Amino acid sequence: MNIQYEGTCQSRITFVYEDSDFPDIKQVFKGEFLSSFPQICNAGLTVYIGLGKKEELTPRKLMDAVSKGVREMKKYNQREAQVDLSPVMEKFGLQSVRCAVLGIKLGLYEYNPFRSNRREETGLYVLKGVEKTEKAEQALKKATNLADSVLYARELVNMPGNLLTPELMAENMAREAEKHGVQAEILDAKQAEALGMGAFLAVGNSSGNPPKLIVLRYLADPDSKQKTALVGKGVTVDTGGYCLKSSGSMLGIKGDMAGGAAVAGAVFALAANKVKTNVVAVIPACENRISSRSFVPGDVIRSMSAKMIEIRNTDCEGRLILSDAVTYAIRKEGATRVLDIATLTGAVVGALGFSTAGVLTNSDEWWDELSAAAKVSGEQYWRLPIFPEYEDLLKSTIADIKNLGEDYCGTITAGLFIKAFAEGLPWIHIDIAGTAWVDKPVFEHQAVGATGAGVTTLYDMLEGAGRRS
Repeated sequence: MNIQYEGTCQSRITFVYEDSDFPDIKQVFKGEFLSSFPQICNAGLTVYIGLGKKEELTPRKLMDAVSKGVREMKKYNQREAQVDLSPVMEKFGLQSVRCAVLGIKLGLYEYNPFRSNRREETGLYVLKGVEKTEKAEQALKKATNLADSVLYARELVNMPGNLLTPELMAENMAREAEKHGVQAEILDAKQAEALGMGAFLAVGNSSGNPPKLIVLRYLADPDSKQKTALVGKGVTVDTGGYCLKSSGSMLGIKGDMAGGAAVAGAVFALAANKVKTNVVAVIPACENRISSRSFVPGDVIRSMSAKMIEIRNTDCEGRLILSDAVTYAIRKEGATRVLDIATLTGAVVGALGFSTAGVLTNSDEWWDELSAAAKVSGEQYWRLPIFPEYEDLLKSTIADIKNLGEDYCGTITAGLFIKAFAEGLPWIHIDIAGTAWVDKPVFEHQAVGATGAGVTTLYDMLEGAGRRS
């Protein structure tokens, strides 16, 4: 698929604000958001896409409008089109280019690699209304790299579990890292054991597919002492262990590594765009299965931090592996602040649905950075409270901490479990259990399946786009 500034196509996507003056179609098309109207003439097909009211248009809405446009074109078997950005350049400037590129690439994405009649997505999309300058060329290149990183994350999360074991995921990420000049280190179970990563191995040793700790280093700002750790949950198959999941939720157990995919995608985008920052991604990759080596409720395990953990539920495995990964990031990689991201709790879906991720943090300053980045990316995050009585819910009578609280505040206590291992550093926890996967897309740029949640916001946070805006 090619997206460029130069070229001609017979078909055209034209954006219309609500109640704007388009004499040819005004009687039949009002420009309501995401409404569409096709018009065929001798010059070719024009698809009009409504933008809604100008004052209500946001970058995410523009991205969705572009996705709607290219999908409408595809419906009419048109895979080449001019995309006229003239109506939005005044409001968004070169950010319009990013919205268009993400809208095209994400909007046309489908996951069907195992169908015998699969067709590779091809096409030519020419962006019009943008003055061709060096900055415009850079905007196009950066947006393309970012979109490709989101698609990389989607591909990983959509991959069947038998084709993405911890070892295969580690190999995949190492190959991708080499392409982008990112340093990759893969630690095996013996190395993890030598480090005392008992929480990680309690989960990972349950499977015949051995666990791997994936470390991706992108250190491009030698003058800065700040090093951000992005810690992503990497459970490639999660049966729930002896606290077995219900049959109705089993089809989703392959996607429990969406946090790991998000941090890898963000790091690769940062490297591709040569962003000046220091970041290390730590991804504990493993499976949670039932076997003679599986941990069970009532066990007490020793974490890398030396904290003793009482196991109350084996399906609360994500926080266990993240706790050791956070300790590793701090003690072995020298992280000065830590962000963890995971498909961690069903409770966050009950609270925020499938459009918004839950956040806990001990740093107002870092929350402001994340919030500013989200305004650029268009992703939605909601900060949840931290109070002492919530942390009390994790107190164990036989160990330092237990891995499950009560029947309430599930998203909060899951995050606070990880906070207990952050060693007082600035810390953010993001629960994407509701936003990482959609059976019914919420936004136009989404497809059924993996969304690539988190990639753009993490990128924008570290690239500093939110602060500049």
